[in-house]
Amino acid sequence: MSTVSSFTLAEKAKYMHLALKEAKKAKTLAEIPIGAVIVRNKQVIASGYNLRETTKDATTHAEMTAIRNANKILDNWRIENAAIFITVEPCAMCSGALLLSRINEVYFGAYNPKGGSAGTVIDLFDISAFNHKAYVEGGVLEKECAQLISEFFYKKR
Repeated sequence: MSTVSSFTLAEKAKYMHLALKEAKKAKTLAEIPIGAVIVRNKQVIASGYNLRETTKDATTHAEMTAIRNANKILDNWRIENAAIFITVEPCAMCSGALLLSRINEVYFGAYNPKGGSAGTVIDLFDISAFNHKAYVEGGVLEKECAQLISEFFYKKR
């Protein structure tokens, strides 16, 4: 596992902006606006956004959709030598899937105080018993990511 990012600040912002575009697609469907993009060799290979309400499937989080799309594109369950950019800190299900898929780097925007599993509530990425480790960095375009989700819930309530 790398202990440093393989992306510049500008590259992180670029890919998080793409994840925000994915999140806005979810918002147009009245879904919780969370988006994700998977990057390999500095190219986006897959993306996804939250679709739980649309699909009536609890597993169709942005990360899970992006992972499934990458699996199809790569024709492999492993997504090695890749990074994911997510607008909100992943939950336990998504963190587990990211570890199982062998993604090397995980970047997220807004912290998730009610279910974040990359350090806020629990840190699944810091369990030494797991055979895969990933570099994790939160707070990438945090203000923009947090604002999108906050506005969504404010309008909903």
